[in-house]
Amino acid sequence: MHRVEPPLSDEDLLDRFQRAAFGYFLETVNPQNGLVADTSRPNWPASIAVVGFALSCYPVGVERGWMTRDAAVKLTLAALRFFWNSRQGNGDDITGHKGFYYHFLDMRTGLRAWRCELSAVDTALLMAGVLTAGAYFTGDTDDETEIRELAEMLYRRVDWRWMQGSRPTLRQGWKPKSGFLRYGWEGYNEATILYVLAMAAPDKPASDDSYAGWTATYQWENIYGYDVLYGGPLFMHQFSHAWIDFDGIRDAFMREKNSDYFENSRRATYLHRDYARHNPSGYDGYGEGLWGLSAGDGPGKFRAQIERRSRKFAGYAARGAPFGPDDGTIAPWSYLASLPFAPEICLPALRHLRERHPEVIDGFRMPSGFNPTVANRRKFGPSGWISDAHYGLDQGIVVLMIENHRSRLIWDLMRSSPHIRRGLCKAGFSGGWLSQPASPPRKDPAE
Repeated sequence: MHRVEPPLSDEDLLDRFQRAAFGYFLETVNPQNGLVADTSRPNWPASIAVVGFALSCYPVGVERGWMTRDAAVKLTLAALRFFWNSRQGNGDDITGHKGFYYHFLDMRTGLRAWRCELSAVDTALLMAGVLTAGAYFTGDTDDETEIRELAEMLYRRVDWRWMQGSRPTLRQGWKPKSGFLRYGWEGYNEATILYVLAMAAPDKPASDDSYAGWTATYQWENIYGYDVLYGGPLFMHQFSHAWIDFDGIRDAFMREKNSDYFENSRRATYLHRDYARHNPSGYDGYGEGLWGLSAGDGPGKFRAQIERRSRKFAGYAARGAPFGPDDGTIAPWSYLASLPFAPEICLPALRHLRERHPEVIDGFRMPSGFNPTVANRRKFGPSGWISDAHYGLDQGIVVLMIENHRSRLIWDLMRSSPHIRRGLCKAGFSGGWLSQPASPPRKDPAE
């Protein structure tokens, strides 16, 4: 007789998804230098942003009993020592310049890969992980003391003012031969953590008007009845929130709108759900239980005629709602990454995915993307297209946001960071937890 498995409780379900996502970092890390692969595809370079997520995930692994504190210390030290000792300069065969690092690095050598840019926001995500490590490892051992010292030195070395160029907003990046990239960090997106860290820096901060220069480029919209600061892909409403608890703290922009960035992310999550309900382009599967557009993998660049409609599909892209782009590709990890904002719609969507599309979930680890509209088309099977790779950014944001929902671990660690508090205050944030004394750093339970 077939035995029916009892349904998992919310806590057990989240535990399994979180642990599966955490496993990505142990599977793809180079223990010699702490670098972590951008994706699970073979021979792929490391992403410095993914290393930042990894450094933030190791404390979660320790607290959850998924790795020993000693193992976490070893991997953390390997990464911090590598970045501190790596070659800096404006020539070839280097890892970084002026405290910033190239977006992609060779997994073995740690040198610049793919002629990529020196990345401002990816360096900020790396530094967020560096500071998380410094806040978590508070033991008196030589290794944990070194972690704290290296974290502070790495953060202080970044020349944020240089990355502004001649403008108030920070530039997106820089290349040795062509200089600063054409575009700056403008319009609301995932860059809040970049501006907070840039303004907080003790030695080489961004100018005091840089954050105001950024917020002046914001786009406030009313969509489906929601007043919302617009950012199309959901990751824009998630990444900075992995480290900073924006609930109840406001800058000048949000004080004027009588909102805050946490509430804004909640509204954006609902907006994506409602966009799928409306399904203006008629993609398969969209609805109450299947929604969420973000940056991620896609079925590929091609056109197809589906049910008398010409469809244009894409590979890796930043998809957004409601103004697009949208090609029917869902980012299923978005439910877990938006969990702290709207668990009442994220958990049902997670269960819907498990029940209706179990083939999408590989051992509780979310793929980068899923597109049911292309089912039985071209080389795709009856389930449609499912990404054959896992991405470190997706897995990292899943680990951290599930943990913030469950225990607030990362939020509480960063509340104790003087750099985070100083950056928020310099950007004009006030109220909420910022009006309370800083909590003392966490102590090593073994002490």
